[in-house]
Formats: sequence, structure tokens, C-alpha cells
Amino acid sequence: MPSFFTGLTLLVMGLVAIVLIRGLLNMARGGSGSTSNKLMQARVLLQAIALVLIMLTLWVTGGGRPS
Repeated sequence: MPSFFTGLTLLVMGLVAIVLIRGLLNMARGGSGSTSNKLMQARVLLQAIALVLIMLTLWVTGGGRPS
């Protein structure tokens, strides 16, 4: 089960990076402000999900404490 949470966390963190890069590229090209806003909202949501998954992974695995 801990490896599932770890894999899911890594997936969401990768999605955060992809959305961040898309937002930066949109800004560099002078793209739509509406698109930038939607990408920023998606990034914040994904970061919140990643944070919850990180905390859940630490809780399930015991936070690295010896058993």
C-alpha cells in the first residue's frame, strides 16, 4: 500500500511540473490571460493534492521512524 501512495504522489508531482511548464510557456508566448489563470488554478489544486498525498504516505509508512 505505501508504494501505491508513493507512486500516486510522484504522478501528481509530475503533473504539477507539466502544468507549471505549460503556464510558463503560455506566459512567454504572450498567451491568453484566461488560460494562464486556469493553469495557475490547476497547479494550485494539484499542489494541494500532492501535499495531502505526501502527508498520507508519511502517515501510512510511519514517517520513516523505526518500527
